Amino acid sequence: MTLDEIDTPAILIDTTIAEANLARAQDYADANGMTLRPHIKTHKLPMWAKRQLALGAVGITCQKVGEAEVMADAGIADIFIPYNILGAPKLKRLAALHRRIELSVAADSEITVEGYAAHFADPAHPLKILVEIDTGAGRCGVVTPDELVALARSIETAPGLIFEGVMTYPPRGKTAEVNAALGDAVAALTAAGLPPRRVSNGGSPDYYHAADVTNATEHRPGTYIYSDRMQVALGHGTLEDCALTVLATVVSHPVPGRIVLDTGSKALAADLAPVPGHGHLVEYPDAIVTSLSEEHAVVNVSACSAVPEIGQRVRVIPNHVCVVSNLFDAVHLVSGDHVEAVPVAARGRLG
Repeated sequence: MTLDEIDTPAILIDTTIAEANLARAQDYADANGMTLRPHIKTHKLPMWAKRQLALGAVGITCQKVGEAEVMADAGIADIFIPYNILGAPKLKRLAALHRRIELSVAADSEITVEGYAAHFADPAHPLKILVEIDTGAGRCGVVTPDELVALARSIETAPGLIFEGVMTYPPRGKTAEVNAALGDAVAALTAAGLPPRRVSNGGSPDYYHAADVTNATEHRPGTYIYSDRMQVALGHGTLEDCALTVLATVVSHPVPGRIVLDTGSKALAADLAPVPGHGHLVEYPDAIVTSLSEEHAVVNVSACSAVPEIGQRVRVIPNHVCVVSNLFDAVHLVSGDHVEAVPVAARGRLG
């Protein structure tokens, strides 16, 4: 296949850039004595997960049971699901997964722990649980040391569970505060006789400051493999580090200064970033994607010295790449003149 044969809209992955992003992140981890457990939510591809492991990652992170099932089917044997898993259907699937691989999960409530305890009862093969703590992001997680210790004790008293440690989804730009909060958590647990085996931190925007979080034992970046406009705006690399672009066709030029692409919210997603517009046109950097409807991207090209013609194809760097990966059945891996279509194996695995 050649690029000219690809119908639009389509995802292109520059494998040279992706490989460089993977190597740079692993090199940073190795140089700073960090354990890397990358999140697959960005790429959803077993081939990239295996590549991350080959470079030195200790295991992978999946956000949902369905993603973990796909990765386990591909032969990956150490998976962390940093999510509260609730309900009998999911817990039965989790138990089946636990029989196949080295598995760990998260909890931030007694209700979640009770659900795990009801489905995992074998002390010879306990399920590893990390308690999630809120270090300032305001999403999930216990908020006091007393809550943390109480939940850790509940886990330890359940025959089929084992308290593995703590995890957090950190706020951006607050490395020192996150490190302090994790230190307080470790101190509280150690004083209670429950020292954590793992302290798991996450996020790509602050990844190259992760070594400053000395109280963490592992890090879970995800977006770093492809990067996107949001990551660049937050200081994680440059536009040249963005490996994924959406190939689009100009389908209309109704008035001077305005063109329309065949990539609406169903191809680019509607996430905003701290930069103008809904995506960056690689060939026309002064263009602004001003609005998205489902199948149309309206682009202001009035500041461009040249304007693409109807039928011309352009590449768009999306604002938030993780969502875009989940919108397409396949991606096209591009290496020089070689193009290969690969199914997005974990696409749509939201449960």
